[in-house]
Amino acid sequence: MTSSKIEFLYLNEQDMIKAGVLDMGKCVKTMEEVFYLLSQGDCLMGGPLENEHGMMLWFPEERRGPRMPVAGPDRRFMSMIAYVGGDFHVCGDKWYGSNIENVKRGLPRSILNLTLNDPDTGQPLAYMSANLVSAMRTGAVPGVAAKYLARQNTETAGILGAGVISKACLKAIAKTQPQLREIRVYDLIMEKSQAFARQMSEELGLHVVAVDSLEAAIADSDLISIATSGHAKVNIKTEWLKPGTVVMLTGTAQLADECYLNNTVVADNWKMHQAWLSEAAEHPKGIDSITEWAPTGQLLKLIHEGRGKHESVINLGDVVTGKRSARKSDDDIILFVTGGMPVYDVSWGYKVYKEALAQGIGQKLLLWEQPHWA
Repeated sequence: MTSSKIEFLYLNEQDMIKAGVLDMGKCVKTMEEVFYLLSQGDCLMGGPLENEHGMMLWFPEERRGPRMPVAGPDRRFMSMIAYVGGDFHVCGDKWYGSNIENVKRGLPRSILNLTLNDPDTGQPLAYMSANLVSAMRTGAVPGVAAKYLARQNTETAGILGAGVISKACLKAIAKTQPQLREIRVYDLIMEKSQAFARQMSEELGLHVVAVDSLEAAIADSDLISIATSGHAKVNIKTEWLKPGTVVMLTGTAQLADECYLNNTVVADNWKMHQAWLSEAAEHPKGIDSITEWAPTGQLLKLIHEGRGKHESVINLGDVVTGKRSARKSDDDIILFVTGGMPVYDVSWGYKVYKEALAQGIGQKLLLWEQPHWA
């Protein structure tokens, strides 16, 4: 007789660290596998079009109940569900709440958890702390992008934003661009830039310097990684971008419209961004509902206005599999836009989960010995 007992593995943050969640080399390799699967169609995300970023609670502009939260910078709750095929063959859901006011409480801006499930039975396999999963996979994606989009003689990088995500991005970029010789970091708070430079110089053995302006970080850089958030977007002037530069937008930024229209744009998965545009059509604020927080908000608005075309955007997965070519010459400026996908979290969480099982890390929790109703 088949047992109906179900247990799942609980992994707290320290368990995740012991199981290797901070191994950037393996995380970059995992993201590369995911881009291959995306190009092959062996991944699913939510919604009937299979490419929803997630289901988000839209808080109102004005309070409707005595305790109902109102809209604010990075204030949201979201459920992000996905299936990843290939050797993963697993479903999962990243659930999180985000509020920029958390930092005043000594908490991260976002607090995240990840559930992994058997794709056939639906039974839970693991429930884990996911802040580090999310930060690592977010950083690893620009590492993959740099591998396939950057010029071979890439030596300098500009980092905009001196937070956790920029640290992860730089670690990943360093994995795929070992010839880097100088990194310039800029943040609105110089002390953060200086602390970032000291820490990353020591950890990576690279020459990382803090600079006092956007232009100083961007001019003459072969790679530019943007991981900023909040109302105030960094404003990047086209004349600062030298020929051949790759600009990687993990956060939001303001560029000239012509920068999008006249250069090559590569996306993590353009169908997901198209889904955002469809959601905006249903929102009371229309296209403006996504321009503040979506890294591709400006480009989507150009397409909405008929000035850009969906067909002009190349998917990174198609570059990874060799279906498409993004760089035609060393002088091409390439914009890489990424919005974050649950397939990243599910795949990296699954790799860490398998390592935890192998090492006996974590705590097994009982769902039931047998279901009360079946």
